[in-house]
Amino acid sequence: MGRKSKISRLPPDVKAYIEAKIAEGRLTLDELLVDIRARFPAEQAAGVLPSRTAIHRYGPKLERRLTAIRASTEAAKLIREQAGDNQDARSEALTALVQTELFEAILDLQEADDPDMDPGERVGMLSSAAKNIATLTRSSVNLKQFQAKVEEETRKRLLEEQRAKLDAMGSKGGVTEETKQAIREALGII
Repeated sequence: MGRKSKISRLPPDVKAYIEAKIAEGRLTLDELLVDIRARFPAEQAAGVLPSRTAIHRYGPKLERRLTAIRASTEAAKLIREQAGDNQDARSEALTALVQTELFEAILDLQEADDPDMDPGERVGMLSSAAKNIATLTRSSVNLKQFQAKVEEETRKRLLEEQRAKLDAMGSKGGVTEETKQAIREALGII
């Protein structure tokens, strides 16, 4: 694994500016380079600004991150629009997204063939990931319990409403007590 890109080692304000300009996508690579040099003349004089090649390599990495964030945001919006909050479907979707990211991070770590990485550091990273996964799993279990409780309460409320409507029917329209009892049994209202 190579060293960090020159952009990731820049001062935070310079890095944020470059990332914002790349994300906007309004400038060509050459225009971006001229803009950065004009905006940060002191860094240009000190030779810390990235080269055209460094910016070119960094762009796709940033775009992949931004695309993933946009997709997650869009998924959350769709879930919020389509799902009622009583089942907390947004939390479930968020948990699934985080689980996916953690899984991919662990796979990346396992595939990393960095001879400079200390085995203790690698174990520490895996340990940290395992701790986060355990927390996420507890969250997922709690969410499932909450959803089951909401579903049960909703079912009870629906049965109570149906029972009240059946009781209020009386003998209108020729509905006999035997018919109402058959309906109660079929719906599980006893």
